[in-house]
Amino acid sequence: MTVAYQRSSHIQPVPGRFFYGQCGGVRYAATRFESTPGATYEELVSMQDEGGATKYFRSTSAGNWSYVASDGFPPGPRGCGDVPQIPEALAVVWGNCSVM
Repeated sequence: MTVAYQRSSHIQPVPGRFFYGQCGGVRYAATRFESTPGATYEELVSMQDEGGATKYFRSTSAGNWSYVASDGFPPGPRGCGDVPQIPEALAVVWGNCSVM
């Protein structure tokens, strides 16, 4: 997912904020990103602007991951259930992307 969303060379998924699943032959994932050591001022500003939103990805079994959507900030009341690119059944399994 980091390669598919590459906005900076100094990003990583936020621990505890990674969701993964499959519906039919399509794989889906969701995560938020954070900066890593060595990030430049510009990269830090970019993450400040985009870091609060969850990013969504998909891949078929034969392909690479691709970035498909980002939720709003703040996210909708149903979390990833409000993101049309994520199947409703998967959003339910993911608990609408909430973290306890």
